[in-house]
Amino acid sequence: MGTLHVVATPIGNLEDMTPRAQRVLSDVALIAAEDTRRTGALLRHFGISTPMVSYHAHNERRRRARLLAALNEGDVALVTDAGTPGISDPGNDLVAAAHAAGYPVSPVPGASSLAAAVSASGLVPGPFVTIGFLPRETAARRLVIARVAATGMPFVVYEAPSRVAATLGELWDALGPRPAVVLRELTKLHEEVRPGSLADLSVWATADEPRGEVVVVVAGAEDEPAAAIGDDIPALVGTLRRSGLTASAAAREAAAITGRPRSELYEMARAWHSTVPTSNAEHAERERP
Repeated sequence: MGTLHVVATPIGNLEDMTPRAQRVLSDVALIAAEDTRRTGALLRHFGISTPMVSYHAHNERRRRARLLAALNEGDVALVTDAGTPGISDPGNDLVAAAHAAGYPVSPVPGASSLAAAVSASGLVPGPFVTIGFLPRETAARRLVIARVAATGMPFVVYEAPSRVAATLGELWDALGPRPAVVLRELTKLHEEVRPGSLADLSVWATADEPRGEVVVVVAGAEDEPAAAIGDDIPALVGTLRRSGLTASAAAREAAAITGRPRSELYEMARAWHSTVPTSNAEHAERERP
């Protein structure tokens, strides 16, 4: 019986490839790779000739049986394009299947854009929430933002460069000018770590569209999360409404969080009126001298 090794690979700088990762990728019988072309270039750089098979979001279910059969014969390594598999990347399906089938699973830690971004942000002193990529559909995206806002915790978002300005604008609308950091092309030649308020960063990204892979870290609310979640129900409803939810959706979310009757919360949500700017234009107008 083989072991499934979940192997982290560099997110940009090849010097971040650990000696253990090199050894494991050399020793296993098969590598399941998100993109065999990108992983092939990495393997050639380190002189590794282990056979590969593609394993990505569009074929993970079809590949499951083949990879479990390979585990029956020997060790298999799972890698993604860059960073750690299973963190906003393919991997969870195979890992869960390996556990269910009784195969040992061993992490081979290393580079992670999540850990790198949090460590360089200076905004996460304790617990935080990882969103990954926000949904594309507006209502679903607003719901995710509202839910994370209700926790009061710092959070991390991944975003495509073409959508950074729009996402920062939505976060600014929902949360106000909270402190945040945009981290671009981490560990690569053109790495950039840009701190500022969501207001400043939204204006910057709109004027000069960032390039490359982007991670955004947003600070938590100034109040204690517990107060935002349950001790002050009107504040919770206000947070949900400011995030763009309708009165009905805000009442539904608040009921799920607090256990209070939805009808009571709906009336509160209907009666709520924002005391802070509700759009980027209003934010900008208020901040002018």
